[in-house]
Amino acid sequence: MWTGILWAVVGLLVVVLAGFLALVVSMRTKNRRGLGIIRRFGKRFGRSIELRTAGEPGASAAVIRHVGRRSGAPYATPVGVYPMDDDFLVYLPYGRDVDWLRNIRAAGAAELRVEGRTHRVTPQLVEPAEALPYLSKRDRGVARLFGVTDFLVLRRVPVASGGTT
Repeated sequence: MWTGILWAVVGLLVVVLAGFLALVVSMRTKNRRGLGIIRRFGKRFGRSIELRTAGEPGASAAVIRHVGRRSGAPYATPVGVYPMDDDFLVYLPYGRDVDWLRNIRAAGAAELRVEGRTHRVTPQLVEPAEALPYLSKRDRGVARLFGVTDFLVLRRVPVASGGTT
């Protein structure tokens, strides 16, 4: 009996390790098919859960609200942001070819909700040398592991009416 349980545990560990290696290889090589599978999985299982709290005080993610460039439909996408002076830094593990980024680049602006505050932002792609100093040592390691070379700065747009950005 114990032998069967041991083999089941070993088998499960092998499957998990193989899945993790496939994830890392897909991310590092920017394999379109692998990235598509990862993104669909995230949309189906993680996004709706993360959107429940994204952008609220203490949440692990912010939420960026944007409009579809073809459909005109409103969308909300959870993103991890890091403070970058008065702006926000986002690293792009899936690269630049993601719908939400294409939408905000086409529109020229979006709304970002972070820690309970909403900001009007404009997108600007930046080089890793400019972005990496703003990441923690741990996050720089994660970026290296997954081969992240694309970074986005969401620049705050000043509000003319004297309100808070």
